[in-house]
Parts: sequence; structure tokens; C-alpha cells
Amino acid sequence: MRKLIGYCLCVATVCLGTVSVGLAGGGTFARGCAGRDIQVMLMLETSGMSPQQLDEALRAMVHARMMCFDGQIMDALALYDQIAQSVTSAWVLSGSGRDPLH
Repeated sequence: MRKLIGYCLCVATVCLGTVSVGLAGGGTFARGCAGRDIQVMLMLETSGMSPQQLDEALRAMVHARMMCFDGQIMDALALYDQIAQSVTSAWVLSGSGRDPLH
């Protein structure tokens, strides 16, 4: 009986440690997604994009957020980069003279 209790305690300790490490790592990655989301949103606010382009960019941002929540952090960050590139391209093509980052 003591062996069974000891075994159960060991398994519980290992499981608890694994969950703690997973949550800590997820929090770090989630912060990366949140930071990139804010950067891209600020770029969109000052962009000279058409309403259709803004709609497409916002749909892509929602998709990137869902990817972050699903744990696909690297793919989500790559999608955020694509959105930022489209905002920058729209800014250059419009020739508005405004810096999309400021």
C-alpha cells in the first residue's frame, strides 16, 4: 500500500511540474503575440489603406490571434509580419508621406 501511495505521489508531482512548465512557456509566447498584435494595430490605425484592405488586414489579425490561442506561435508571428508588410506596402504606394510606425 505504501508503494502505491508513493507511486501516486511521484506521478502527481511529475504531472504538476509538466503543467507548470507548460503554462510558464505559454505565457511568454502569448506576450510575444500580444506585443506584435499591438504593433500591427497601431500601424493599421495610421495607414492609408482602403476600407477593403483594412477589412482583409483585420480578418488576418483575428486569424493570427486564433493561431496564438491554439499555440501556433511562430505561424501567428509570421502572419503578423505579413500584415505589417502589407500595411507598409500600402503606405509606400499611397505616397502619403506619413511614417506608418509613428
